[in-house]
Amino acid sequence: MTDPVVDRYGFAERHLGAAARAALARLAETLERDIRPLMDDAWDRAVMPGEVLDALIPLRLMDPPGVDADEVDTSMFSGFRCFTLARSDVSVATMYTAQAGLFRTAVRHGGSPEQAERWDPAVRSFEMRGVFCLTEPDHGSDIAGGLATRARRQGDTWVIDGEKRWVGGADVADVLAVFARDEADGQVKAFLVDRHAPGVDIRVITGKVSLRPMQNAHITLRGVRVEEERRLHGVNSWRDVAGLLRRMRSDVAWIATGLQAGALDAAVRYTTSREQFGRQLGGFQLVQEKLARMLGNVTASLALVTALSANQDAGVWSDENSALAKMVTAERARESAALARELLGGNGLLLENDAARFFADAEAVYSYEGTHEINALIVGRSLTGASAFA
Repeated sequence: MTDPVVDRYGFAERHLGAAARAALARLAETLERDIRPLMDDAWDRAVMPGEVLDALIPLRLMDPPGVDADEVDTSMFSGFRCFTLARSDVSVATMYTAQAGLFRTAVRHGGSPEQAERWDPAVRSFEMRGVFCLTEPDHGSDIAGGLATRARRQGDTWVIDGEKRWVGGADVADVLAVFARDEADGQVKAFLVDRHAPGVDIRVITGKVSLRPMQNAHITLRGVRVEEERRLHGVNSWRDVAGLLRRMRSDVAWIATGLQAGALDAAVRYTTSREQFGRQLGGFQLVQEKLARMLGNVTASLALVTALSANQDAGVWSDENSALAKMVTAERARESAALARELLGGNGLLLENDAARFFADAEAVYSYEGTHEINALIVGRSLTGASAFA
């Protein structure tokens, strides 16, 4: 699966077996043939076509046929899956990762072994579609201490009150993984809430300028009742939540890297087909300099995220490594997407040329799963031993 334009150093060949690369190649083919033609209209109308998931589910990307289970269940394969999806469209990557990354991580690593064994097959097959509900209207970066959604136990039932915001995919989910503070001990717990349960209200957020096909929601929970057996028994404090986030942040770094690759694809495609002043646009020095910067960004980002995933697959998980990768790749994505838009001139504002989608979506990736500043403070704390958080 080595791409001479982007993966000049053969990262995929070095880190993935032939069967895994073949599964990703099938994904790339499906994205190009069945999904990419839908996305301009989807972006323009701010809808996610049902055909997108219909095309992805049969690929069984969480357990692809012919690929050894031990390889699929790695940060490396998950990362290259995110990269391939985001290279086509960041909303598609975000939608799929909401299930395969956020929700699945909550179930597998936030649930007890028995809960994970019971629910994970349904998550992999999309029989159980779920979303991760952590961010709140008044608490994003300060969610660790500020989480305001409350849960109180009444016998074998919990009653939840609160609000969640920016929850991607909630409008089509079956289950909401809701994080709430236990009124009894002040610790954060997690619950699998039926989205149709009495007291659950889901409203799609409109007016977005990024990730337009990906539907984000504002969720209100008023007296929502959840059985104890639907509480994720591995989440009993913020430390447990942080462990989940540590695993998820690497996916976002891979998405930021894939975004850069997609922006570079758009820029190369345009500059090698467009003529100005009687010659190919790609033959001008200033154009080539910008393309070279973009390739440098995506290559450096690939080196960083593959190193991160290799460490994680070796059992080395750290907040600072994930935070550094997300911080750097998202910043490089912002620059690369802007360069792609710039190289296309006025035509870079048209959806049909792809650069506009990556340009707008880079802003969302820059902010979600920890802002640049929050991730910088996590890294800075690891360097100095002193916390600069307020």
